[in-house]
Amino acid sequence: MVAKISLGNSLYGAICYNGEKINKEKGRLLDTNKIYNDGSGTVNIHRIYEDFMRWMPSHTKTEKPMMHISLNPHPDDRLSDTDYTALAHEYMQKMGLGDMPYLIFKHMDIDRHHIHIVALRVGTDGKAVSDRNNFYRSKEITRELERKYNLHTAERQRITPDMPINASSG
Repeated sequence: MVAKISLGNSLYGAICYNGEKINKEKGRLLDTNKIYNDGSGTVNIHRIYEDFMRWMPSHTKTEKPMMHISLNPHPDDRLSDTDYTALAHEYMQKMGLGDMPYLIFKHMDIDRHHIHIVALRVGTDGKAVSDRNNFYRSKEITRELERKYNLHTAERQRITPDMPINASSG
C-alpha cells in the first residue's frame, strides 16, 4: 500500500475536493472521528468545516494545521468498506493521530479504489502533532497493515534513467 501525506493550510479545500468526488458519485464518506457523520456517505461541507473549526485552537504557530493522506492499495487488492474503515482508523492510531478529528473518504474515480483521510494535526493546545520521520513511520505502518489485511505489497514506482518514456497523445 502506498501512502501519500500532504500537509497544508486549506482545510476547506481538502473537504471540498473530497466533497466533489461524492457529488460526482466517485466517492463516499466512510467514517469520521470527532466530526459529525449522519451515516449517509455524503457530507455537508459547511457543517463539517464548522466541526473541524471547533477543534482548531484560536492560537497556533503551526503554518500547516491539516493533513491530507491517501492510502492506495495494490490494484489487485479488493477491500470492503468495513476493511477500508478499520485500516484507516488503525493507520491514524499508529501514526499518533488517532485522537485527532478526521474524515475517511473512499474514492472510486479510478479502477484502483483507495481512501483519503483529511485530518487536523494541531491539538487543542495549539501544538502540532509531530511529523518527525512521518515517511519512515508511514512506510513501516503500511507494511504492517499489508500483512494484517493480507494485501499485496505496493510500492510507488521509481523512475530510473533506463525507463522507457511513453508519449501520450492528447
